[in-house]
Amino acid sequence: MATTERTKLNSLYRHWAPGTPQTSEDLATLGISADLAVHYARAGWLTRLARGVYARPNDTLELHACLLLLQRAVNGLHVGGKSALDWYGVRHYLSQQPILQLYGWTAARLPDWFTERFPAEYHRKRLFAEPATEPLHAGPFERRSGAPRVSTPERALLEVLSEVGVRQPLQEARELAESAYSLRVDVLRELLQRCTSVKTVRLCLQLGRELALPWVTKLDPTQLPTGSARAWVSRSADGLLVLKP
Repeated sequence: MATTERTKLNSLYRHWAPGTPQTSEDLATLGISADLAVHYARAGWLTRLARGVYARPNDTLELHACLLLLQRAVNGLHVGGKSALDWYGVRHYLSQQPILQLYGWTAARLPDWFTERFPAEYHRKRLFAEPATEPLHAGPFERRSGAPRVSTPERALLEVLSEVGVRQPLQEARELAESAYSLRVDVLRELLQRCTSVKTVRLCLQLGRELALPWVTKLDPTQLPTGSARAWVSRSADGLLVLKP
């Protein structure tokens, strides 16, 4: 390797945090052109994860760093549902290998380099009327600098409830709701008021009443989008689900 090239590569490594994937655009800001990145990958000095995405050779990628990269590519991407609840310690069992639940606003496919390292599922969902810039009540995990975007427990529970009757067993959702007894009423109220799914709003209120959760008595159903006076009925593997206004 020529001295100039070695100096450039060493400089790149010094400015490249371990465990972090980089795009061609990221490398360009560090003085590495797309052609040079390809050259480095062919020489084994970079690992090519996918077209335009690289890692340091023999590096172990970190989940948070990878999620931050995906957030740049998928509008509204965030950790949500059961995964977000789990990150906040709300769970009813420990799976041997939990599947990371990711939500976003646009059609997308998680890249193979990501799912091979971090088993995950992606759900395209617009459950709330929210700003176009970022999801409502979903932000950096524990407000840490440089952390990936994660639903608050209130949003995460509603994301779980929205899947009941589709791919989410009702009993598991019920147990998660029971564990989420300390939800913040003001946050939950705002999310429910902006929720676009009548089923989700009704199921939240129904489980809250059935489980005598403290937050449900502080919610006024007349101020929430519970739909018409008719019952909401759905048949699934769990049987018949009937949700009254």
